[in-house]
Amino acid sequence: MKQLVCLARSPWRARPDRTQQLLARLTDAQILFFEPAPPKDGPAPKQGRRVRPHITVYTLPASLPGPQEGSALQRRRLDRSADFVQRMMDKHHFREPVLWCSSPVHAPFLDILAYRGMVYDCCRYWSDEFLEWESDLTRHAEVVFAASFGLIKRLSPCSDNIALLPNGVNPVLFQQKQRAIPPELAGLPGLPGQRVLGRLGNITGRVDLDPLLYAARHRPEWTFLLMGRVTKSAAQQLEGQDNIVLTGAVNPLDVPDWLYRCDLLFDLVRFDRPGSDVVPSRVYEYLATGKPIVTVVDPDVEDTIPELVATAYDGPGFLRRCKAAFGEDPSLPRRRREMAGQCSWANRAAQVAAILEATGLF
Repeated sequence: MKQLVCLARSPWRARPDRTQQLLARLTDAQILFFEPAPPKDGPAPKQGRRVRPHITVYTLPASLPGPQEGSALQRRRLDRSADFVQRMMDKHHFREPVLWCSSPVHAPFLDILAYRGMVYDCCRYWSDEFLEWESDLTRHAEVVFAASFGLIKRLSPCSDNIALLPNGVNPVLFQQKQRAIPPELAGLPGLPGQRVLGRLGNITGRVDLDPLLYAARHRPEWTFLLMGRVTKSAAQQLEGQDNIVLTGAVNPLDVPDWLYRCDLLFDLVRFDRPGSDVVPSRVYEYLATGKPIVTVVDPDVEDTIPELVATAYDGPGFLRRCKAAFGEDPSLPRRRREMAGQCSWANRAAQVAAILEATGLF
């Protein structure tokens, strides 16, 4: 039986992230999934949760130290987590499995755990403080999966075995013909010209809200729907703008219904990821709806999905792109849905499995 140990960068959750989407489809392998330790005062999840027939989830007993943390206490935290992982591997009779790392903070495990080969899945740009650890992961990995061409270029000095693996979507969730309007959205404007523009995902102080605020002030008849949690600092920035609606967290199963209620879907750039060309999973979900899409990006980033996704760099550009999108080519919705089908997580996972087989890891 194929065996894989995953060191995950985020907890196993109801709305799956990239790692969950991929590993859930590697059904011919037994997988131990180690999620990060919970917050200091947070509840301790049940250990050994069987979330899929082939996946068992454990929670690390201590938070992992960062690159600038080198005290004896912090080293003990690492050793404690590594010992826990090794014990669980022994419990499940894992003998030199494939190790799947999803964050530079996992680099110190390379010298501690027993494994037969390592995969580094790079889904985002990490800050320069992680450069040495990320270089170690890339050099030691038999295979590196990178979520964008920019990440391939960034990592290529350390490895020749890098495969492009963008994010994806579950297009089948968006193929239902009859859609129910969520009760929370029943009061939104529905008259011609009173457009609803939506963004899926949490909003924090690291998201540049200026383009959104510019458009909301210049088009008061439009409603801007923010579907996700909003931190206190971000909510303060949005105060006083009545046509920006904060919905809070959305049930993952209801996401397609919420997105279909919108006339246009958009995304915003983050302050902490300048130059990032990684297309978020939410944009692939937008594609699956066929709706017009406008994203605000870094001016140094080339269009990643030209024609199907309009890009802007600032508030005025965002507003212009939104106006133009409402008169777009009628063939674009079909083409977006076709692209979403090609970018399914099932196809991404099949690519992963084929590469692991070709390299001898599976």
